[in-house]
Amino acid sequence: MAIARKTVTVLFADVADSTGLGERLDPESLRRVLSSYFEASRRVLERHGGTVEKFIGDAVMAVFGVPQLHEDDAARAVRAAAELQEELAELNAELERECGVRLALRVGVNTGEVVAAGDPVEGHALVTGDAVNVAKRLEQAAAAGEVLVGGSTERLARASARFEPAGTIDARGKSAPVTAFRLLGTDRAAPAVERRLDTPFVGREPDLDHLRRAYRRAVSERVCHLFTLLGPAGIGKSRLACELFDDVAEEAVVVTGRCLPYGDGITFWPLTDMIRELGGEEGIRELVDGLDDGELIVQRLAVVSGHEAVGSQETFWAVRRLCEAVAGRRPLVLCFEDVHWAEPTFLDLIEYLAGWIRDAPILLLCLARPEFLDERPSWLAGQENAASLTLAPLSVAESEELLEALGAGGDEGARIASAAEGNPLYAEQMAAMLAEGGYAEGMFAMPPTIQALLAARLDRLTPGKRAVIERAAVAGKEFWRAAVADLTPPAERGSVGASLMSLVRKDLVRPDRSAALPDDAFRFGHVLIRDAAYAGIPKETRAELHERFAAWLEQTSGERAAELGEIVGYHLEQAYRYREQLGPLDDQARAIARRAGDLLGRAGRRAFTRDDVPAAVNLLDRAVSLATDQGPAAIELRRELSMALWSIGELARAEALLEGVIAAAAAAGERRLEWLSLLERSGRRNVTDPLETADDQLRVAEEAIRVFDELEDDLGRARAWRQISIAHQTRGRLGAAAEASEQALLYARRAGDSREESRSADRLCTCLYYGPAPAPEGIRVCKRLLDGAGSSALLEANVLASLAGLEAMQACFADAREHAARAESIYGELGQRLAEAGLRQIVAGIELLAGEPLAAERALRPAFELLADVGAGRYTAILLAETLYAQGRYDEAAVLAAEHAPALSVHDAAPQAVARGLQARLAARGGGPGALELADSAVELAERTDFLNLQGDAHASRAEVLRLLDRHEDAASELRLSIELYERKGNSAATQLAAALLPQAAPR
Repeated sequence: MAIARKTVTVLFADVADSTGLGERLDPESLRRVLSSYFEASRRVLERHGGTVEKFIGDAVMAVFGVPQLHEDDAARAVRAAAELQEELAELNAELERECGVRLALRVGVNTGEVVAAGDPVEGHALVTGDAVNVAKRLEQAAAAGEVLVGGSTERLARASARFEPAGTIDARGKSAPVTAFRLLGTDRAAPAVERRLDTPFVGREPDLDHLRRAYRRAVSERVCHLFTLLGPAGIGKSRLACELFDDVAEEAVVVTGRCLPYGDGITFWPLTDMIRELGGEEGIRELVDGLDDGELIVQRLAVVSGHEAVGSQETFWAVRRLCEAVAGRRPLVLCFEDVHWAEPTFLDLIEYLAGWIRDAPILLLCLARPEFLDERPSWLAGQENAASLTLAPLSVAESEELLEALGAGGDEGARIASAAEGNPLYAEQMAAMLAEGGYAEGMFAMPPTIQALLAARLDRLTPGKRAVIERAAVAGKEFWRAAVADLTPPAERGSVGASLMSLVRKDLVRPDRSAALPDDAFRFGHVLIRDAAYAGIPKETRAELHERFAAWLEQTSGERAAELGEIVGYHLEQAYRYREQLGPLDDQARAIARRAGDLLGRAGRRAFTRDDVPAAVNLLDRAVSLATDQGPAAIELRRELSMALWSIGELARAEALLEGVIAAAAAAGERRLEWLSLLERSGRRNVTDPLETADDQLRVAEEAIRVFDELEDDLGRARAWRQISIAHQTRGRLGAAAEASEQALLYARRAGDSREESRSADRLCTCLYYGPAPAPEGIRVCKRLLDGAGSSALLEANVLASLAGLEAMQACFADAREHAARAESIYGELGQRLAEAGLRQIVAGIELLAGEPLAAERALRPAFELLADVGAGRYTAILLAETLYAQGRYDEAAVLAAEHAPALSVHDAAPQAVARGLQARLAARGGGPGALELADSAVELAERTDFLNLQGDAHASRAEVLRLLDRHEDAASELRLSIELYERKGNSAATQLAAALLPQAAPR
């Protein structure tokens, strides 16, 4: 028995008040009434392509989509529901005459994913899933004579039916109410997916020129030219044809007809459209007026338009004579859409017209999907005046232009354009879902309309080809022939190559290049085709195939084993997840989880090492979720994940994870893990906890050094020395902090840990930037570190950040901005949000030195918002207030300082000094008391440190306060002290700014 996952539409129809009916009729009469109802129901449902699964009492259940899916299954079910009500009206007239009773029907229709089990050849199937239950609940909620449909059905059928909201229903067994829609009417001839022909004409000029040439040839040579326009659904065939119609409208007669996918009397349905567009019987009579056989033409075509049986040859002749009559007056463009659905007789008609019409300017334009030629290989064969064109996808730029016109521009439009891969219909449907709020932020899944199109296309494949494309879907968008063969049972492997080539001809997959393996490679024609094929595989089969594909990858990876580890891990992860969903888990499933977690964890560490932090977070997070025990490896994974989360600014989750790691490591007796985590926590508290003192940090770091000395662990030593550097900085001793950083850098290099080397180098450069080392010396050290950065982008960015600030002190603003821009670019690429926030503080300092306070504010705003979100924006707020003060926006600066200064750590002298210097100047400008006391306090705090720039800034602030208090001589003296400190630092830019203020401070 074959099992498949399918998105189908389920219909329940039930006779309302059947209990009362049973009381009024004799059982034999009731049986006769219900038999008539059941017979009429089956006839209607099967006519629309439904499969009657069962009759239950006086209810009927039908499924649209088994044994074969159709892209318009939802529309078929809705039309069937409407026709059931119409059929019942006719049946009631008969029942009322015979039995004196009338039936009333209530119908529920719902679309959703089910598991279908049955014989694919015989077509018998049993479907199970929530979609069935919801359809039944909708039917139960419907009133007599009413059809209620679910939201998915409404979305899929809205192009061919009219609905109105019917509120929500409380469905038994559902956690949330079900949204219902009431059916108002249907349109049999409407397409399953509404085709927008009003969008801008984008990217098809060469294709349009091809069509124009075909038309011009038909006119100039007076021949019937058959042109077949090929392409998958939604690629733009109809839109291109409409553009041609607009071009020739003034000189030609344009007539269109559409082939229907199912129904009675559809063989010549396109002719019915054609006759209607030509004015019906009267219009045809006028067109053939004057022809000897005019009346016969009218009679034969009148029979066709009435859908009555008629001989093919007689019909063919009449259509040919009509076309010749029309073209005798003006050129004729006769377009038939969806020719892939045409009945063989109608295709014979088209070929007859192309071969028999003479001396008449006619363009026969046929629009079809690629599989049409696979199913009708003789098409175009032997035709002298025949050509075809296959439409290619739009380029990304063309897709973005189209989406801009649809109101989905910018980043969202770019993401949709990438996901749509050049198919205009896919882009339109995704844009529509976005407009309706159908997507989570940044996520663009397959719209249900597109899923229905592709699933139906795949369902028409033979079982063998369907199995091949499903196994390819497990491998991914790109895959190898050998991989698909390995996933295929041995007895069927010989046909894999032929099946793949057949799929290529159908444009479902395409040949691709393979640099990794000496084997034929392929890729799906569109990622959504892959997704649709994958969606049809039962979860149990998916789990098995993912596990087998992972084994194949490992066997064939050779020297690329480490590189492919992440991919192998992904497939094992999928194998485990599907087993987890199906449950219960066994030892084999848990072993798969451990193996997947190990591979993903290794890949996450490699990503962290190469500074790709977003990728590291993704991989480590998945590895942690797969851990099935609490051993050292699992604890280490959680610690590494915490570090990665901290780097991208997810501080709350990083902290919670780290606390759990500390407790677990202590309980397991893992001293190394415990102390690495304690060091990490202590370092973070320097950012987030104003109560954490430098003494606490130093105590933890010194104890950690003793532990790591015992363990002879260089990496642990590096991290402990780096923590000592942070503690010295908090104490205001950057000279000592620089020495500790050099020790950290030494041990990091001995450990061979590039990430720790980057962090230690960052510490050293920070000390050189803020500390007592002259700027020229700091520049030399930074450049030496840059020369040794090698391939470490993070190390390069960390050094460039401090180098930018040091260059600005030397008034080399062009170089400073260039270095900062490069560092910002690297941090952005690596997802280092916290590091980028720190860089912006340096950039603000550069712009203030350059006399550009507005640029400084613009640099700080994003950093302040990020750090404020994670509770660490206090000092950045003070720096931002400084930029506002420099612009003369004193009131705004005062508000910001008053809000954030009280929250600064009392143990960190540097931020306190900056805040008090700012508050002193604001107080002096406001005429408030205490300005000089605040300025004195700022100087006192700064002089507890060896931050020369900080000391210079504090004296400059005191000078401004004294000037505002009209103590000009004292102000000038303070400015000279400030200049002396700037000169010791080598900060020539600040020296020049302070010197320019001396005339203002001098006694008047």
